[in-house]
Parts: sequence; structure tokens; C-alpha cells
Amino acid sequence: MTNTTSRKPIRKAVFPVAGMGTRFLPATKAIPKEMLPVIDRPLIQYAVDEAREAGIEQLIFVTGRGKTAIVEHFDHAFELEATMTERSKSLDVLEPTRIQPGNLVTVRQQVPLGLGHAIWCARAIVGDEPFAIFLPDELMIGQPGCMKQMVDAYNEVGGNVISVLEVPEDEVSSYGVIAPGIRNGALTEVKGLVEKPRREDAPSNLIISGRYILQPEVMRVLEGQEKGAGGEIQLTDAMARMIGTQPFHAVTFAGKRYDCGNKTGFVEATLAIALQRPDMADEVRAMMQRMLAES
Repeated sequence: MTNTTSRKPIRKAVFPVAGMGTRFLPATKAIPKEMLPVIDRPLIQYAVDEAREAGIEQLIFVTGRGKTAIVEHFDHAFELEATMTERSKSLDVLEPTRIQPGNLVTVRQQVPLGLGHAIWCARAIVGDEPFAIFLPDELMIGQPGCMKQMVDAYNEVGGNVISVLEVPEDEVSSYGVIAPGIRNGALTEVKGLVEKPRREDAPSNLIISGRYILQPEVMRVLEGQEKGAGGEIQLTDAMARMIGTQPFHAVTFAGKRYDCGNKTGFVEATLAIALQRPDMADEVRAMMQRMLAES
């Protein structure tokens, strides 16, 4: 198996954020789904913070129409900061939103042809380096963060690394599932990928979650890949074709995943994070108990 590029550092990350957010209409008619707040930070901010913790230097946003608010969120807001300074308000709250010029790049996905196509749109910026992928819909909370856990594993084994979670066997048919090989603690060799298998056909209960570290060769695989499930170019199909040609491992994430791609998961994430906040946990817990008693 080739391993010639597997130990290059992970400096770049791709964020596919071109989706229309139809599950959250009408809230997302004018506001990108990624800008919906979980407490006081937009969803995209959590993913960016996770990337920075993992040592990512360059953020590549694959955007579409109506997504300019995402970029503006990470821009320097001179008028806002000047007003806050005049009123003696601290600017520390804005620190996570500051990205140095050149460290944020946007490319357009002009036609919605699937996740694989969105990643392929970033090929010129990724170049010949391994890179990370963040699906911001999946809010991953852990210490350290999910991508930091993955980068640490990558530094040991190289190649391609994906994040997985253990779920009950009756839930596997809703996800992509790995066929496992040798397992060493949280690290599992990946022998294959199966998309939404029947429970009885699932090779494991380890589902693929929304974090990836891939070698640049995946772009060449995506280049010639035909449409798959849903008439879209699927990233899972491209990854499956790379298994056996390069090292491929999964890291079982030590933390919690919240599926903010649906309304119930978004509410769950909001409540879970609120209960972790010292400035509001007691009030939120009391409010929840009162509402449950009244329901």
C-alpha cells in the first residue's frame, strides 16, 4: 500500500456549506442554516473552533447562493468593534470570529450534485495535501475535540482517517457503516464501507460521523466518479474505492454527537450545551424541570 503522502501535516479543512437548509424553513429562507445559533454561537462557529483546536490553518468554505453571511461572520466588523470600544464593552466575545486574511477561502458549488461534488469543488485549494472535512450539521462535543482526536491518530498511522460512533444495532440502517478489521483501542482498521445496510447485513455497529481526514488522491477518484445514491456524487463511494490502496482507519470518537441537521437534534444540542454552561446551567435545569412538571 502506498504511504508516501500520509504523514504530511493536516493544515487545510473543507467545510461543505452550500446546502439550502430546507428542513429548517422558513428560518433558513434568508439565513444560512450554518448561522442558526446554538445558544450564542452559530453552528459553523463550533466546527471552526474544533478545526483550530486541531491545528488547522486554512479554512475552505464550499458555498452556494445566499451564503455570504457565513463569510461575513468571520470578517473584521470595524463598526461593531468601534462601537463596543466606545461603550467600554469587551471585544473578547468576538475573538473566535476573527480569521486572518488568507486563512479563509471560499469556492462555489454552482450545482447541488452531492457531498462528493462539493468536496471536489475545493480541489484547487487543497492541492496535493491531505485535508480534513467538517460537516457542520454534526455538532461534536468532546475534550479534546473530535478532529484533534483524529489528527492525533493520523500522526500515528497516516493515510485516511474517519470518525465513527457506536450505535445500537437497530439504528445502523440509517447510516454509513464500516466493515472493521484489526481494532486497537479507539483505532479500527477499515476494510469496507456500507451505506445504510439492513440490520442483519451490517458488518458492525460503527457508523460514519461527519469528520474525515483524506489524502488528496480522493480528488482524482471524485473527478471520474459517476452519480450514486440519490443521483448525487457520493463521498462514501470515493472513499470505498480508496480502501486497499492506502491505509484507512476509523477513530471511535470519545464525546457526544448531536445531529443538528434535524430539528429535534438541534433542540437536543441546545439543551445539552446549555446544561454545560456555568452561567446558565442551573436556570435551564430548573426551567426544564418546571416545564416537564407542567406538561
